[in-house]
Amino acid sequence: MPHGLPRKIRIVFILQAVLASLGILLGAWLVALVIKHSLVGAALREEASYYWTLYAASPAQPPPNTQNIRGYLLERGQSSLSLPPNLRALEPGFHELPGDDQLVLVDARPEGRLYLVFLRSRAEMLAFWFGIVPVLLTLLAVYGASWVTYRASKRLVSPVNWLARRVSRWDPGHPEAADLEPDKLPADMQGETRQLAAALHSLASRVSDHVARERNFTRDASHELRTPLTVIRVASDMALADDGLEPRLRRSLQRIQRAGRDMEAVIDAFLILAREADIEPQIELFDVNEVVRYEVDNARELLGNRPVSIALHSAEPVQLHAPPRVLQVVVSNLVRNACNYTDEGRIDVDVLDDRVVVRDTGIGMSEEALARAFEPFYRAEPDRPQGTGLGLSIVRRLCDRFGWKVSLASEPGKGTEATVIFR
Repeated sequence: MPHGLPRKIRIVFILQAVLASLGILLGAWLVALVIKHSLVGAALREEASYYWTLYAASPAQPPPNTQNIRGYLLERGQSSLSLPPNLRALEPGFHELPGDDQLVLVDARPEGRLYLVFLRSRAEMLAFWFGIVPVLLTLLAVYGASWVTYRASKRLVSPVNWLARRVSRWDPGHPEAADLEPDKLPADMQGETRQLAAALHSLASRVSDHVARERNFTRDASHELRTPLTVIRVASDMALADDGLEPRLRRSLQRIQRAGRDMEAVIDAFLILAREADIEPQIELFDVNEVVRYEVDNARELLGNRPVSIALHSAEPVQLHAPPRVLQVVVSNLVRNACNYTDEGRIDVDVLDDRVVVRDTGIGMSEEALARAFEPFYRAEPDRPQGTGLGLSIVRRLCDRFGWKVSLASEPGKGTEATVIFR
């Protein structure tokens, strides 16, 4: 894992060391400036003040001349030619002369001017010993502490890193939990990390059991539900083969046949939704018009004597490579919704090259109802007896499963248009 926890911890410690180094180096630079200017300047001013005190007592007092300080006195009226050339043009105040390796304080009094010279190299040596050396020692201490802390942190997170690597290799459908069994964990995995490993091991075991139950259910349900439906279909076919059958019974048997086919389509669609996404359902090449025509014929019986007409519009065959019963469930729900919410007028079903459009002149939907139309159990008009509010939710899930796009456009009082784009 290139962006795992150990790498993040390493970056944090590197940034910490870099920021600490910059801060300490800045502090060292400030310390050097303080020593060179503030401390040396303050020492020279105190030395000058002390000299003028002695001068007031005895004007014959010579300027300071020590190992670190050399002084020059220019009394009132005296020519500056008695001074070293580099001091003659200096104004009162503190001066740094890098070229001459000198720090100079010019102190002007009514009695004259006092020039105190301090070696710049000596000030830099003081700055080095009292500024740079402590900084270097502090940096070494910071680096050492950071390294020790980093190594300790790395040891602490190594069990988590080991656990993350194991979990990252899991197949969500087949999580391999054997590596997380208590007797197979590393010896350094203790405390909360061992508890986390145990929880993941338990979770993986439950997921494996759940996947096994799901596969067993879909396999058994597919077999057990299809068997009675096959019996119903075969029995109704045999009954319909009787030429002496009464018209009323023939219509009833035909309705039983259609209901059986619809039930088979619904079972197939639900089993597809229940299976894992990586398990491909059986698909085939079929004509979309045949599926839509079948649902339109069913809708005519659903409308009965209501003043609503329904028509199918298609210019040519449209071939689709998909499970035909899934498209049947999708179109069935959209057409049935149009029938349920259209009290009078017409319903038009258009089959185009890449889509199916169901358009009605029903009651329509408000913007709020349109935004919530695909929510499970949501019904725009709960007072209507038809429907449970699951149809459009199932349509959305089936379309998402096969990469189709479903959309609704509606205007209250004018009708609704549902579109399924499958290419």
